[in-house]
Formats: sequence, structure tokens, C-alpha cells
Amino acid sequence: MGKLLLITFLLTIGFCAVSSADEKAPVERHGFLRVEGNTVVDEHGEPTQLRGMSFFWSQWMEKYYNRHVVDWLVEDWKVTVVRAAMGVKHDETLSGYLYDRSQERLVRRVVDAAIRNGIYVIIDWHSYYAHNYVEEAVEFFESMARRYGDHPNIIYEIYNEPKQVSWDEVVKPYAEQVVSAIRAIDPNNLIIVGTPHWCQRVDEAAMNPLEGENIVYGLHFYAASHKEDLRQRARIALDKGIPLFASEFGTCLYSGDGYLDSLETEAWFDFMDKHNISWCNWSIGDKDETASALVPGARYYGGWSENELTRSGRMIRRKLRYYAGVEEEEEEPQEEKEERRRRIRIRPLR
Repeated sequence: MGKLLLITFLLTIGFCAVSSADEKAPVERHGFLRVEGNTVVDEHGEPTQLRGMSFFWSQWMEKYYNRHVVDWLVEDWKVTVVRAAMGVKHDETLSGYLYDRSQERLVRRVVDAAIRNGIYVIIDWHSYYAHNYVEEAVEFFESMARRYGDHPNIIYEIYNEPKQVSWDEVVKPYAEQVVSAIRAIDPNNLIIVGTPHWCQRVDEAAMNPLEGENIVYGLHFYAASHKEDLRQRARIALDKGIPLFASEFGTCLYSGDGYLDSLETEAWFDFMDKHNISWCNWSIGDKDETASALVPGARYYGGWSENELTRSGRMIRRKLRYYAGVEEEEEEPQEEKEERRRRIRIRPLR
């Protein structure tokens, strides 16, 4: 009887030790991330794929930029990364950081909450025209690097989505200046550099990449619009040796609306898993569009019920929980099957 009790006790200790190790927060488990070849690895040299959510433009979804939402995304959605998409400048609404410097406060709320939860966080200069604001970007990222650069949680995204501009003549010269400013303060943490044509011409960046350590390149897609042709460009970039980070993707059309393409979204998940590409889904917001994870009026402090999630929100939450090992991957929901069948029926003849 004594031996049985001893064995039971030892097995219990062993189980607790394993459980404790498994329950380490992502940053405690992986530490500072770095680039090796065309992939991101952790401080132990192990390939590391982050998965999480991007917040919507800060100036239009301020209500969700709070620690309670981050807490809930970690606790319930099992994210390992969040992205604080700080709107830089929107002239039509006179909004964004360059009109209202308090937008930085919203970013800090998310970053502080991410650090407290032990997850990674992307500080995103969310602009289509970042190259027009070089001095302001340098000033902002120097401030962020001084405040947070010694934390392994931090990832800088210095250009959200360059439009149809030249990599060699526009995006790369801008990136070199901002990267240099960050590296003078923070020599280690990852920096995501956007690529032309809304972060779809990763192949162009691969032909003439930046010099320096721990630089990754933004790959953005919306599954109903961007399919195998974009995945092929991504393969070309990877074969050229540059690492990619899908810091923004949607389950629908590139407009952020339209139909939810579950088959292509799954094809992208398979692709990103195969190539160790980290991702953030767009977005935590309640705008009335397909890409939103939340229905209009969803609570601003997390704790969302199924009824407060959109089809996209439910799909991504299930996926995140599946990757975390806390939920079995479900069969495609009936409503998504019906939507797919409907679209097949109305597909025009070629």
C-alpha cells in the first residue's frame, strides 16, 4: 500500500510539472524571437508560429482598446499575439495619430495588457501612406522602443499596407530609416516591413531585401479575393530566403465585406502552418461587415457570447482554440456549407 501511494504521489508530481510547463505563457515559453533563414524561431532555436487577432483602426474602435479585451482574448480565444492597429492619418475624418496624439495611449493600453498576459504584441503604424510621414514614424517608434524595447513581447510593424508604389524607390528607403531608428534603441525585437500592393508583392521585396537582423515582411490576404496566385508569390519570396508574417488577413473579400470563403481560408491556414507563418486575423471590431469578429453592439470589455460573434469571429475563435489544444476542430458548420453550395450554384460558366 505504501509503494502504491508513493507511485501515485510521484505520478501526480510529474503530471503537475508537465501541466505547469505546458501552461507557461507564450513569451515565457519562447522569449525573444529572431529570424533564421526564412523562418522565425524562439530563443531556443525552435520554429515559432504566433496566432492571434488584430484590433480595428484605433480611431474608430477605441472602445475595444482596453485590457479587459486583451485578457479575454488570451483566456478564452487562446491568442498568442495581438496587433494594435494605430490609425495614423485619415484626412476625410480628421482622425488618427497625426491629428490626435492620444491614439498612442490606446496602443499603450493594449501593449501593457499583452505584456501582463505574457503574449506577443504588434505595434502597428497603420497607414497606406507611411512613406509620407518618415519623421513622425521615426519619432513614434523611437518612443515605443525606449518604453518597451527591453521586453521580448514587442514586434514593430512600421508600414501597414503600402499601395501601388515601388519597393526599391519608396518602401525600402522609408523602411531603412525607420528600422535604423528602432535598432539604435532596440537591437533585438522583430520588425515587420510592409510590402507593395497592400502587402501582396512579397516577391518584389525578396528581390532586394533590407539588410539587418530580425526583419520579416508583411503578407496580407483576404481569402475570398487572394488565392493560389498570392500563395505562389509567397512561395517565391520564401524560396528567396525572406521570412513572412501575415499580420493581417480576412476570411472574406478584400473590401472587408462580402461572402466568407471558408475553403480558401482553410487553404491559407494549411499554407501558413506548412511554412511557419504567424498570423493575425482582421479584426476585433463591431463594424457591420464580414471581416469583423463582433456583431454591432458587442460588449466592449470581452466576455462575448456566441451570439455576439459573427460567422468569421466564431470560425477564428474555434481555430485558435483548436491550435491551443483546448477544442477539437469542428466539422464545417452547416451555415457555411450552405453558403459554399450557394456560391457554387451561382458561379458563372466559363
